[in-house]
Amino acid sequence: MATAGQARSIETRTSWLVAVTAVIILSVSFGAPIVVVVALRPIAADLGDAREIPALASSLTYLGAGLGGMLMGWLAGRIGTRPVAIVGGAMVCAGLILASGGAAWQLLLGYGVLVGLLGNGALFPPMMTYVSLWFDRRRGTALALVSSGQYVAGALWPAVFERAVEAFGWQRTMMGFGVLTAAVTMPLAALVLRPPPVPLPGAGPAAGPSAGAPVLRLPPNLALALLAIASFLCCVPMAMPAAHLVAFCGDLGIAASRGALMLSVLLATAFLARQFWGWVSDRIGGLNTLLCGSAAQVLGMTGFLLTQDEAGLFFVAAAYGLGFSGLVPAYVLTVRELFPVREAAWRVPALLFLSLCGMAAGAWLAGFLYDRFGNYAIAWEAGIACNLANLAILGFLALRQGRPLRPALA
Repeated sequence: MATAGQARSIETRTSWLVAVTAVIILSVSFGAPIVVVVALRPIAADLGDAREIPALASSLTYLGAGLGGMLMGWLAGRIGTRPVAIVGGAMVCAGLILASGGAAWQLLLGYGVLVGLLGNGALFPPMMTYVSLWFDRRRGTALALVSSGQYVAGALWPAVFERAVEAFGWQRTMMGFGVLTAAVTMPLAALVLRPPPVPLPGAGPAAGPSAGAPVLRLPPNLALALLAIASFLCCVPMAMPAAHLVAFCGDLGIAASRGALMLSVLLATAFLARQFWGWVSDRIGGLNTLLCGSAAQVLGMTGFLLTQDEAGLFFVAAAYGLGFSGLVPAYVLTVRELFPVREAAWRVPALLFLSLCGMAAGAWLAGFLYDRFGNYAIAWEAGIACNLANLAILGFLALRQGRPLRPALA
């Protein structure tokens, strides 16, 4: 016989169908910025040998996705996620085709506005909010799964792109992948995405806290601001290895194919570990998961600072992926635990905006510091400093929560 908790659950098989579809869509759309990561050196060579330009394109993608997430999250709350996601897939395609033109302005405009603002901005933040509305008892697990689309992309596409760039050049690779993105994301969004269920009376974690109530004994907007700042600080170091690992390996004399494989290893282990972190977050709560994941990320960044041989870097990349992978879904889960469900449509994208700004800052900062100092050591050190500041904010918030906040399990 089903328990009362199970009877009130909004989770169904359709919930998991929606979650898996979201993973597939994001696995393809997040391949777009990976083209720049894998082809960073040849793109820089074609644009005057400055890595700052392709690094800036990667940064503008994250920044645009953050800004677009707030706009598109608001729009999805009014017209539905399906049409917003269809537009997002079309914009990623258009952005890659524009960026493949070869000029610096085309690369920056294509990635910043089309791939980022109107493309992934319409896919990632709204999709995270949307999927969270389909779950109550296993929300952390579902969010971990959906946000893993980035890591599926990272495990799948680098080796493919490395070979495609070698065979066809980075411009044709961008154009071809743009067409593929539209062909996959738009039909899936049209066929599967539908309005989420309405939380049932007494559904507990599905409905969330009452509107206007203090959060962690702080005004709600102040609590969200601190969480958002913490997410920015943790995403600065998170983006550095992801955006520069292939180029970093090339500087050390490691072949581009091995660097692309190393990036795949990092993101494949991140995908697997993210499912574990999702399971953990359903039991200890989002904020406690953030503390654990942030501490693990500091150790991983230290490994990149201290290791330069190929075997050691493969080990560090795998360990880094295992450590940091639970952070982004844990931030979303924390917002959903601490704030009312009716506020999710704007609070989750607002937090993810700061997260993506951190990713943008990290990707650009590493390229900027490399161009100034000729190596990545200063960049890794700057990332570690940001991570330590993030831990300080999370520690302050965790001390205010009393006992751990967690959704009721059946």
